[in-house]
Amino acid sequence: MAFDSLSEKLQNVFKNLRSKGRLTEDDVKAALKEVKMALLEADVNFKVVKQFVKTVQERAIGQDVMNGLNPGQMVIKIVNEEMIALMGSETTEIALKPGNEVTVIMMAGLQGAGKTTTTAKIAGKLKQKGKKPLLAACDVYRPAAIDQLKINGEKQGVEVFAMGDKNRPVDIAKAAYEHAQKNGYNVLIIDTAGRLHVDEEMMNELVAIKDNVDVYQTILVVDSMTGQDAVNVASMFDEKIGINGVILTKLDGDTRGGAALSIRAVTGKPILYIGMGEKLSDLEQFYPDRMASRILGMGDVLTMIEKAQEAIDEEEAKKLEQKMKKAEFDFEDYLSSMSQMKKMGGLSSILGMMPGMGGMKMPDIDEAEAEKGMKRTESIIYSMTPEERRNPSLLNPSRKRRIANGAGVDISEVNRLVKQFEQARKMMKQIPGMMGGKRGKRGGFKLPF
Repeated sequence: MAFDSLSEKLQNVFKNLRSKGRLTEDDVKAALKEVKMALLEADVNFKVVKQFVKTVQERAIGQDVMNGLNPGQMVIKIVNEEMIALMGSETTEIALKPGNEVTVIMMAGLQGAGKTTTTAKIAGKLKQKGKKPLLAACDVYRPAAIDQLKINGEKQGVEVFAMGDKNRPVDIAKAAYEHAQKNGYNVLIIDTAGRLHVDEEMMNELVAIKDNVDVYQTILVVDSMTGQDAVNVASMFDEKIGINGVILTKLDGDTRGGAALSIRAVTGKPILYIGMGEKLSDLEQFYPDRMASRILGMGDVLTMIEKAQEAIDEEEAKKLEQKMKKAEFDFEDYLSSMSQMKKMGGLSSILGMMPGMGGMKMPDIDEAEAEKGMKRTESIIYSMTPEERRNPSLLNPSRKRRIANGAGVDISEVNRLVKQFEQARKMMKQIPGMMGGKRGKRGGFKLPF
């Protein structure tokens, strides 16, 4: 994730604070100097960092903290609270008009920020909430922008209104608004043209759309990988056309991520969503408290639970639980659980949301290697016949050789997977006996009730 490096540095600072029984004023100042450097290296706006450190220091050097039972923990708590305040304290939703009035949302941004894909992602989110969105293709300059919007709209099950690339964007927007009113759509999302940099022509085009169509929300899409430039772009757009909120894209990339910590403080505009990948489902509501938790290495368990609820079919989970209790699960179930993990963003995404894991690599797990291993396991299982997947006892040496050839791996890898699988099933069989019932049996665990 974007904040891996920052998380690691902050966690090292906090580890030193926790190790001290008592804190002096100099201890706090030294720790905050390191926090300041870490934030600046993450490309957080200099004025924002200066004010942030000043506020934390004033609170941390108070008598309540210095004389408290656990001063190190109190300083970390203050850093967490101030980081949440920096990013906006409360979660902000996209404002919509009441009832079935058409809410017009204009999407703006520079080229390469992922605006067209994000436009379709927002349409999908609103559709999930029971809205009936219409997308308007007003980017008439970028080759294939209209086709890209149509393809993504189709994937989301959302209609796209287009008039080709020979009409003026303002005319397309007006026609799309009329179409939305006549056909029962209650949200119109306008995908506008981007430019390589902020220029007068682009701004005039956006102003013309706002003058001719009742735009209710103007949302800016910015690339978090551009760091401080993202904050500068947000300030310029707000000054020229007025924006209501920001969507940060590419926060899953190897970037310093300072934009997320600076935008609200510099522009006063809330971050609405964050883009965490290329898939149309990879858009998360922005929660300042959860983001602060991730950055400080405290994890983001709530988002992990929400992702699990979206990814996991409840009936399937119950069936799998029963199968595991009876040690009847097979390779089909294995594939199903791997598919659910992918829907949650894969192993690295899940680890990033676990407490203590933000920015920290597990010493005995190479995440990239683990992901590769999961892909190899998947290809081995897919090389089995459905019958073999459902009945692993059929896997004799000749079948294993065929599977290894099909998956492009050495037969030893197939043998290892089958052995691990059988061991897991044996362990499942032993669990009920290990628990030993309410009274506890010989050799088992005695339950405390």
